[in-house]
Amino acid sequence: MNELPSTHPYTTLTPDHVLDALEAAGLSPDGRLLALNSYENRVYQAGMAEGPPLIAKFYRPGRWEDAAILEEHAFLAELAAAEIPVVPPQAFGDGTTLAHHGGFRLAVFPRRGGRAPELGDPATREWMGRFLGRIHAIGRLHPFSARPTLDIASFGEEPRDWLLRHQAVPPDLLAAWQGTIDMALDGVRHAWARAGAVTTLRLHGDCHLGNVLWTDDGPHFVDFDDSRMGPAVQDLWMLLSGERLEMQMQLQDVVAGYEDFCDFDRRELHLLEALRTLRLIHYAAWIARRWDDPAFPAAFPWFGTAHYWQARILELKEQIAAMQEPPLIV
Repeated sequence: MNELPSTHPYTTLTPDHVLDALEAAGLSPDGRLLALNSYENRVYQAGMAEGPPLIAKFYRPGRWEDAAILEEHAFLAELAAAEIPVVPPQAFGDGTTLAHHGGFRLAVFPRRGGRAPELGDPATREWMGRFLGRIHAIGRLHPFSARPTLDIASFGEEPRDWLLRHQAVPPDLLAAWQGTIDMALDGVRHAWARAGAVTTLRLHGDCHLGNVLWTDDGPHFVDFDDSRMGPAVQDLWMLLSGERLEMQMQLQDVVAGYEDFCDFDRRELHLLEALRTLRLIHYAAWIARRWDDPAFPAAFPWFGTAHYWQARILELKEQIAAMQEPPLIV
C-alpha cells in the first residue's frame, strides 16, 4: 500500500492540545509529556504539578461510542471492587471517567510499573490462570450491552470482505489469498460447530504479554480497550507458545490456576486454533484500515508488499492444518 496524505485526526493531537485537554478536565499538568507505545489510541505519561504522573489515554476518534468506553470503565471498576489488581480510570473532578475536548475523548489512569511475566515458569503460568479465573468469575455475572461479541462474522468474514473491497491484496496474489482465507474460515466454522453452544462472557479480549505487568505481588492487566463478549479461551490461548506438546503443558498449568476460581468448559479447546486464525485475519485488516494514521506506515513499512501477503497465505495454510488436528487436552 502506498502512503496517503495524512488527514487523520491524530495529526491535530499536538503536545499543546494534550496539555490543554488535561487542564480542561481539571488536572494540573506540569508540561512533561512522554508518548507511550500505542497504535490504536494515543497514550501519554503526563507529569502533574502535584502528585505522581498520570497516564492519559486519548481514544481513537470514531472507534467506540461513549457508551462502549464507559462500559469498559465500569467493568474495570467492578473488577477493582472485587480486589482484582487491574488499573481502572481515575475520576475527574465532576465524578466522570471520560472527558471530551477538541473532538477527542480521554481518560486518565494511575501509573503502574512492572515487567513482562516469565511464562517459562509453571508457577507463573498457574498464577496467571488464577488471575484470569478471577476476572472471568466477574465477567460471567452479566453481559456487555454496548460492546460487541467476538465471532466469525466480525473477526473473520467482515475483515476479509473489507480487504477485498479495498483491493488491499496485490492482484497477482489475490486468487491464492482469497482461496486460502475462504478455506481457513471454513475451518473456523467447523471448529465452532465441534465446540457447540459455548458460553460467552466479558473478556479482557487482547490478553498478550504486552498487556500484562508483573510485580513481586503478581500480575495485573492493563489496556481493556478491546474488551468484549467472547468464549473464555480467548483470554487463555495467547499465553501459549511453541510446539503442540509445549502448549499442552502450558495450558494445563494455566487451567489448573484458572479453575481455582472459575470452571473451564473443555469444549472451548476446539476454538483455540480457530481464534488464532480469526486474530490473524482481523490483524491484517486492522493495519489496512488504519493506513491513513501516520503512525501506521511508519511502524509497518513492510505492510502491503508481496512478501507480506505471501507470508499471510502461508500462515493461514498452517492454521488450516492446525485446525484439523485434535484439540489440546486438559
